[in-house]
Amino acid sequence: MQNVTAVAHRGDPYRLRENTIASLRSALDLGADAVECDVRLTRDGVPVLLHDATLKRLWGQDRPLASLSAAEVRGLTAGAVPTLAEALAATEGSRLMLDLPGTREAGTARRIVDAVREAGAADRVYYCAGAVAMLAVRAADPSAEIALTCTSLAPPRPALLAAVKPRWLNYRFSLVDRDLAARVHRDGHLLSVWTPDTRRSLRRLVGLGVDSITTNRIDLLTALRKEG
Repeated sequence: MQNVTAVAHRGDPYRLRENTIASLRSALDLGADAVECDVRLTRDGVPVLLHDATLKRLWGQDRPLASLSAAEVRGLTAGAVPTLAEALAATEGSRLMLDLPGTREAGTARRIVDAVREAGAADRVYYCAGAVAMLAVRAADPSAEIALTCTSLAPPRPALLAAVKPRWLNYRFSLVDRDLAARVHRDGHLLSVWTPDTRRSLRRLVGLGVDSITTNRIDLLTALRKEG
């Protein structure tokens, strides 16, 4: 249990609003090795932390992020939606796993990668998402650490793996069994899973030999690690 990497999904969302500075810091205080957060671009190209395409679910504003400037987002959320630069500054010295849910174009990935470089954080940031987004990240940064998200049991195509060069394969936890874990490791990748939130699921996955767990219950995972 000690060797599994504990990744906090959007911070500490059971206690604090997801993808906020307070949530990220709380997760790190609870012992997270890394924090996963979602990054999208505002209308004027500023990377900010937000999972959804709109502000409705979290902030009660039925406005698409892509239609708003960074200043407008700040005003609509009382400054609580952080820019990526702010999140990197607030977590200095800690690992961030950046999920790119809205990335479909190379320019979007490049802007996010550039923001990481500008913050001097390239050595502590890695990226996750599906094939389209991760191909764009690889094009923007040949040295980026990547976790390729896989949504089925079918092995990723060899040509895709050759192009993306992921360090990790990232699976929904319910797909993972002993055979899949063995295959991922045999092929030379580390196995990351998301998002188990019960003690039973966490113990099962550790028993299967997964290398990293992304969870909404980082408090539970870090407590289990201490138990051994």
